[in-house]
Amino acid sequence: MSTRGTVLRSHGPGEQLKAEEVELTAGPGETLVEMRLAAVTPLDRSTLAGKQPAGPFVPGTEGAGVVVSSDVAEAGTPVVVRGEGLGVTRDGVWGRYAVVPNAAVHRLPSSLEPATALALMTPALTAHTAVRRVADVQEGETVVVTGVTGLVGHLCAAIARSAGASRVIGLVSLDDRADGAAGLVDQVVRVDGLGQVGRELPWCDAVIDTMGGPVAGGVLGHISPGGRIAVLGYKAGEFTTIDLHQLIGRDLRVLPVNLQRTTLAPDAVGQALADIASMTWRADYDVVPADRIGEVLDRPAGRVLLDLTAL
Repeated sequence: MSTRGTVLRSHGPGEQLKAEEVELTAGPGETLVEMRLAAVTPLDRSTLAGKQPAGPFVPGTEGAGVVVSSDVAEAGTPVVVRGEGLGVTRDGVWGRYAVVPNAAVHRLPSSLEPATALALMTPALTAHTAVRRVADVQEGETVVVTGVTGLVGHLCAAIARSAGASRVIGLVSLDDRADGAAGLVDQVVRVDGLGQVGRELPWCDAVIDTMGGPVAGGVLGHISPGGRIAVLGYKAGEFTTIDLHQLIGRDLRVLPVNLQRTTLAPDAVGQALADIASMTWRADYDVVPADRIGEVLDRPAGRVLLDLTAL
C-alpha cells in the first residue's frame, strides 16, 4: 500500500531538518503506520550530530501510531515501533507516516497510553533486561530491588512481579521517601550509606541492584545459596567490597547489566510494555509540535515527545 505524507528529513550533520512531502510504499515484510508521537532519544541526537548515513534520511528511532496496512497486525491497531535499524540504518519515524519492518511493530497494551509507553521505553527495556534476561527471575522467587523509589528501580519491581516473583522487597536509603513504593512491593527495608542493611531483610533468591557502591556488597549477605545479584547502577558509588567467603561458600553470582553488549530478544519491547502496563507511575515528559524540533534538539536533557499529527 502507498500513501503520501510529510516527513522531517535531514540532509547532513548540523543542518536543520526540513519538512518534505514524500510518497511511502510498504513492500513485503513491511508495515505502513500512521504516526502520532515519536520520542527524541539520545540515539536520535547522536545520529543527527554526525553519526548518520551519508545521504538524506528521516530520523526517529521510537514512535507510536496506528497500523494502516500490514500482514502482521490489523489496520487500526495501536502500536509502538522500535528497532530493526529505524532512524539509523534506514529511514525512521519522524513523519506523518512511516514504513517500518514488521519486526519493529509492537502491539500497545490497551491500558497503556502511547505517550507513557514512549516516555518509559528506555528505562523499561533496561529494567526488563536486568530482571528477565540477566537475573532471569523465576516464578515463586523472592526478589530484592535496591533503589526501588527511583524510576528504573520502580520498573524493576513491577517487572519482577510480572515475571512471577512471589515476594518483592524494596531497599531504600535512610533519607529517601518510600511513599512511591506503596502497593508495588511487599516490604520496604532501609539501608544506610555504608551498605548496612536492617535485619528485617529476609533471604532472597535474586537482587536487582540499581544503587551499587557499598549497598551491593551489603546486600550479598542476604542472598540464598545459588542466588545472584544483577548490578545495573552505581549512584551510591562505583566501588564496593565483596566478601569472598560468602561469594564462594554460597555459590553466588554477580551479574553485570551491560545494555551496550546485550542484544534484545525479538519480543523484548512487547514484553516490557506488557510488564509495565498495569503500573500507576506517572511518566514525566514534554510534548512539542514536530515543527519545533529545532528547539527540542537544543535542550540538554529531559524526555521529549514530538507530536507528529502537526505535520
